[in-house]
Amino acid sequence: MRYAVIRTGGKQYRVVEGEQLSVEKLPQAIGEEVSFSEVLLLQEEAEVTVGAPCVVGAVVQAKVLEQKRARKILVFKKRRRKNYRRKNGHRQPFTVVEITNIKSA
Repeated sequence: MRYAVIRTGGKQYRVVEGEQLSVEKLPQAIGEEVSFSEVLLLQEEAEVTVGAPCVVGAVVQAKVLEQKRARKILVFKKRRRKNYRRKNGHRQPFTVVEITNIKSA
């Protein structure tokens, strides 16, 4: 089995070809191709290549399936006995991608 560890949006993901993945929002439109060049680790059969910090020449290609927003998170602040209350909400945008190809150097 062939897999890679990539870094995008300040997070690291272990990816396999054909897998669907939710990552931090990317600027590409639905249907466009995106390539992740920050490949930290690459495993093919029994051979493991670890980058320092990235594997040179390795690229993971993916296709953007949809742009979504996560469920709303409520942010509530209160200071007791001071009549201070603030209610806020936040929906984090994210992109769903499908890994199409893992290329090594």
